[in-house]
Amino acid sequence: MELRHLRYLLAVAEHRNFTRAADELHISQPTLSQQIKQLERAVGAQLLDRTGRTVRLTDTGTVYAAHARRALSELGAAQRAVRDVGDLSQGHVRLGVTPTFTAYLVGSLAAELHTRHPNITLRVTEDSQDRIEAALLADDLDLGIAFAGPHLPGISPTALFTETLSLVVGSRTELPAAESLPVQALGSEQLALLSGDFATRGHIDDYLAAHAIAPRISVEANTIQALTEIVQRTALATVLPDAITHDHPHLTPIALDPPLPTRTVALLHRDGAYLSAATRAFTRLTHELVHARGFTPPSR
Repeated sequence: MELRHLRYLLAVAEHRNFTRAADELHISQPTLSQQIKQLERAVGAQLLDRTGRTVRLTDTGTVYAAHARRALSELGAAQRAVRDVGDLSQGHVRLGVTPTFTAYLVGSLAAELHTRHPNITLRVTEDSQDRIEAALLADDLDLGIAFAGPHLPGISPTALFTETLSLVVGSRTELPAAESLPVQALGSEQLALLSGDFATRGHIDDYLAAHAIAPRISVEANTIQALTEIVQRTALATVLPDAITHDHPHLTPIALDPPLPTRTVALLHRDGAYLSAATRAFTRLTHELVHARGFTPPSR
């Protein structure tokens, strides 16, 4: 048995099809079938059920595949540890972020990393928090930036800062100028909000529901850029983190009364994961940057 046999098995299990798995692995379908049969002979058990329209793991195969995933994950960590360079003359960081942080944090982090350590590469993946945590557990990411708790078992959060949100309007708004606005006023307003794919939208919906407010949602957008453009060019209002609004001079935040609940932004990693020198440097840089930019410290 060789390591490639484990990778072949997992590819077939993922695609449930020998042809698609072979295409991904860049080998022929007959070669893949032969390699899997070799693995089954070495293990002494049937790992795949080939009798249906799709190929699936047998009960034994399911157990074996789980161990194979862990073994390959540990081997990947070992290989990165060997390649790790303590003087940061090279390195790689795999970062997952929820979408709102792409709008106001990732750019600054990438710029600072490039300035301090130009030979460290940063791979950024934008995704939902549950997918980020799953990727951390699968060793597909080194770090994640999302929100504090609850988390999947095996995920460790470190608080970074407290995020506040406000009602946001552009110059064409019909809302009266005010330092704060009673939440009841939103009942008659038309809003443009992030789509339900965003954790921020769920946070907003929970707040509105708690105060029995049902505004008219005229526009839903799945990017921050689209939402800020819409608000600047219409009389619609939205709700965004204050850090995003501060970077847009044509947008004005209005505090709601009572205010939206704050959220704790956290840096996530997998319990017991190997953290390379590049990952540790990026972690230090992240804490230093949020402090330098004056983000509100997390609640104790």
